[in-house]
Amino acid sequence: MSVVLEVRDLMKKYGSKQALGKVSFTVKEGGCFGLLGPNGAGKSTTMKIIAGVTEVDGGTAHVFGKDIRKAGDSIRSQVGYIPQDLTLYETLSAESNLQFFGEMYKVRGAELSKRIAEVLEIVGLSDRAKDAVKSFSGGMKRRINIAAALLHKPRLVIMDEPTVGIDPQSRHHIFEMIRQLKREGVTIIYSTHYMEEVESLCDDIAIIDHGQVAAQGSLDHLLTQYAIKAVYLEVDRDMTEAAGWPGIGKVSSYGKGWMLEANDPVAALGQVSSFLQQKGGAVQALEIMRPSLESVFLTLTGTTLRDE
Repeated sequence: MSVVLEVRDLMKKYGSKQALGKVSFTVKEGGCFGLLGPNGAGKSTTMKIIAGVTEVDGGTAHVFGKDIRKAGDSIRSQVGYIPQDLTLYETLSAESNLQFFGEMYKVRGAELSKRIAEVLEIVGLSDRAKDAVKSFSGGMKRRINIAAALLHKPRLVIMDEPTVGIDPQSRHHIFEMIRQLKREGVTIIYSTHYMEEVESLCDDIAIIDHGQVAAQGSLDHLLTQYAIKAVYLEVDRDMTEAAGWPGIGKVSSYGKGWMLEANDPVAALGQVSSFLQQKGGAVQALEIMRPSLESVFLTLTGTTLRDE
């Protein structure tokens, strides 16, 4: 499988703030690559640099083998960039918005009319083509924003937080569209701070925190390498004393209950069960925690993503 994007030691400052500090990763062709991290981690800056919207201060990035500093126009003709902020004309219809953006991408005439019909079908809004964008829900506006970036049939699509604040129907449409684009061989870079979206959509992942790549690889690799092995317990008593038991590591509050880290969660489950049978306590939940990106992020950064 060929490489679509190779990023090496990207650096970017905004005044005195270091937004990116030597960010490096590689994106393979035809997959969905997830950039996961809290707000302010550097995801949007990275994507703007790749899309040619923001200039880089240091490092390199090659898209389809071309240097972004030397072949910006050529690269942009093959990239669809969907920013986090909506870039639509509210008083114009969906169709008129797409007409405007299509001409910006140098798609014109009969080909543009055909592409407008196709992208409206892709995002599930063919029946609203003539309606003013101001009458759309937030999710529908995001779908038109995505449609605009697909008009010129890009080989690489960059999506920055496309599901923030949208309705379930629009989220479903976006997910199905991503899967269809992948089937067609389009490569997608998908930025989010929602763990479950990355787990559902992405083949490879880079976790970014404070302008640095904390870890990268396939989902299976990250779960195997970094996910916390633990037992989760909801009970009406303090469980901090379990930190001293054989085989039990750190004990911490987690959600509505307790997380007990253990190299052997099955054995730990038995220990906890025996303890509660002897000492008592109203148990609402007792289970082995499923390896998750949430626990990977906790291992790498010392905090959960949603604490940010």
